Amino acid sequence: MGTATLYEELKRKLADVVPDFELRLKAELAEEILRLKEERNAVILGHNYMEPALFHSVPDFTGDSLGLCRRAAETDKERIVFCGVRFMAETAKIINPHKTVLLPAAEAGCSLAASITAEDVRALKARHPGVPVVTYINTYADVKAESDYCCTSGNAAKVVEATGSDVVIFLPDEYLARNVARETGRRIVVPGPSGEDELVIDGSTKGMIGWPGRCEVHEKFTVEDVDNARKQFPDVLILAHPECSPEVVEAADFSGSTTAMIAEVHSSSASRYLLLTECSMGDNIVAENPDKEMLRMCSVRCPHMNNITLEDTLAALKYDRYEIEVPEPLRTQAARSIDRMLSIG
Repeated sequence: MGTATLYEELKRKLADVVPDFELRLKAELAEEILRLKEERNAVILGHNYMEPALFHSVPDFTGDSLGLCRRAAETDKERIVFCGVRFMAETAKIINPHKTVLLPAAEAGCSLAASITAEDVRALKARHPGVPVVTYINTYADVKAESDYCCTSGNAAKVVEATGSDVVIFLPDEYLARNVARETGRRIVVPGPSGEDELVIDGSTKGMIGWPGRCEVHEKFTVEDVDNARKQFPDVLILAHPECSPEVVEAADFSGSTTAMIAEVHSSSASRYLLLTECSMGDNIVAENPDKEMLRMCSVRCPHMNNITLEDTLAALKYDRYEIEVPEPLRTQAARSIDRMLSIG
């Protein structure tokens, strides 16, 4: 494409978001990445939370966890560069054991994934034998290996219902579990420090056993944030990620996965909107919806997603850095839960 063309394209989309001198530098990096991508037979996947100059330049595909998971499963490229966090790159490796999967940052973790271990899952299964385990994709491979199904924020309710079970263990996001429980008409208990997670089902009520894990970004949003936005901008459309608390989701106008939120902004007739999610995504949406006003009230960045840069993406392609490995038989066990999710749709 050429550096000059890339710069003009980035400027057209991001002039109001990224300083001009930075756009010129980013265009040079992006041009080199695109050249190396072809040379090294690689595909680049970019999560919706990537910083704008990266998101709008080098990925072959952008999207949420589910969409990128499917793209990873379909690719015929030798290398997958996953511009996201470690659990996402692990998922790509689980699906593509014979391909080279690269994560551009040495440290790109996730507070939610770190909130639970495989040992925690085994203990829950021992206390609730025979109860299917549905695990959010925001987990590491060892936790997926102990699970029956994976899910994303976009298909969580569908996967829970597809288990056909009156009681489901849903891990590890407490708020997503509570939102799914409400959507599917289930009672929910979340174990506390004392481990009091006994769930009594009377034969007419379905139930869910949760886990006290939370996203360090989404748990920061409050109902007060929603109320303050509406007081100042009564016509604002407020969209909340389902990792926000049930109270925030209830107060918002719309709740859904990052891809669903993007689609809602595209299709909505509202002139201004507020996203209750990681703030880079707001900048990315602004670039594609210049006729709509995004309220600049969001200052919550994911420190883990923010580790992924164009500089690191270039280094990943140059030096095959940092390669993700998921050993057998852990990979095969984790793949089962992902395959079940993909088969549900």
